[in-house]
Amino acid sequence: MPETLKIGFLGAGKMATALAKGFIRAGLSKANQIIASDPMPGARSAFAKETGAKTTTSNVDVAKFAQILILAVKPGNVSELLEEIRSTFSAKHLLISIAAGVPILKMETGLGNNARVIRVMPNTPALVGASATAFAPGRTATKGDSDLAQKLFSSVGITFQLKESLLDAVTGLSGSGPAYVFMTIEALSDGGVAAGLPRDVATQLAAQTLYGSAKMLLETGLHPGVLKDMVTSPGGTTIEGLHELEKGKVRGAFISAVRAATDKSKRLGQS
Repeated sequence: MPETLKIGFLGAGKMATALAKGFIRAGLSKANQIIASDPMPGARSAFAKETGAKTTTSNVDVAKFAQILILAVKPGNVSELLEEIRSTFSAKHLLISIAAGVPILKMETGLGNNARVIRVMPNTPALVGASATAFAPGRTATKGDSDLAQKLFSSVGITFQLKESLLDAVTGLSGSGPAYVFMTIEALSDGGVAAGLPRDVATQLAAQTLYGSAKMLLETGLHPGVLKDMVTSPGGTTIEGLHELEKGKVRGAFISAVRAATDKSKRLGQS
């Protein structure tokens, strides 16, 4: 990455802030090479405080300053923003969008057919450097653009390049997935409290159990079913708990949640 590379965020919310901090922490950019725009004073203030970077109310100023533009606004605001920066957007620019559900074609059309665009789906654990991210390059994006996206988003977690047609599924699984996990932690904590544990202890035990289990799977590379069987002794406590989960159709509920969120992401892209 050239030392003169400048990064601009169109939107200065929590995800933009997390990404900027990750890029700076990894040495991929410096605070004085980053700028973010946002209409909300609170968002601009928080971004500047967390990153040390400049902020502005003008999306055009961001496009004039930076070569890499990271689109970090709500899907409903994308069309208006693209129209605003279209006359400033040039061949030197790369647009990286994290707007959920917005297809590459819409962004290429909004900026001009030769626009270099990459669509990315990160998730909120980017806030702690543990994002699960997937991205797809647009029609005119180069291999160098894809390599750059891989490098940038790998600074805040793991990153995969996929076909754009799979990004809605990524949204349904890992994009929305943290909410499913937080609900699971809350439910396990409730179970611990019901069994007599103090709430703070139950919540920490539940969270650490999910964290440790995920770390174990990632580091061993073993199939989750194999790891599950390692915990499940014949006639023991775990099989009793698993039986209750199966009776409650928890497995099916998770599958349905991912499919429902995937379908919603597709509908967002059509609006």
